[in-house]
Amino acid sequence: MANPIEAFINIFKEVTDHEETSPLHVIEVGDCWTYLATLEEFIRFEEMGMNTTTDDDLVEMLKDALKICQKQAERLSGFLLKEGVELPNVTPPKPSSSPNEIPPGVKLSDDDISNGIAFKAVNLMIMAGKGQADSVRTDVGIMWFEFFTEFSLFGASLKRLMKKRGWLKVPPYYYSSGSSGK
Repeated sequence: MANPIEAFINIFKEVTDHEETSPLHVIEVGDCWTYLATLEEFIRFEEMGMNTTTDDDLVEMLKDALKICQKQAERLSGFLLKEGVELPNVTPPKPSSSPNEIPPGVKLSDDDISNGIAFKAVNLMIMAGKGQADSVRTDVGIMWFEFFTEFSLFGASLKRLMKKRGWLKVPPYYYSSGSSGK
């Protein structure tokens, strides 16, 4: 196992190394492009959630998620354009509507919305981790780390709200044979 201090020093050296950056390799491009397309889809879900819920705490959580996604999408779009990569074709923004005008058969519940947000945030964290592992360029690796960290912090707040409201889906507990757990 590597010495953590040595690992940190090596990372610091790499970050502060000011050599000219190489072009993105094809997997870096694919990771960035796919992440951006997924972010844009998440933004559409957040817009639908804000059109659907009347829960003030969930609206605030949706606004927080929307800010993170929009900031990351803007950063990633600018980065890809600078690198000469064509942006994904995305669904246009959803118009605003009143939650009370949506028929119950098509209206997302607050439980649906919160679990959809959690699923999408976890998916983006996994994609950011993969992007970081695939990256060769330091600037790309740092960007993935920042994206992962933003969703990790957001996820902690979301989990607290979901636990508080009973929306968190918890698998059955496991008790090994012979334990006194049940």
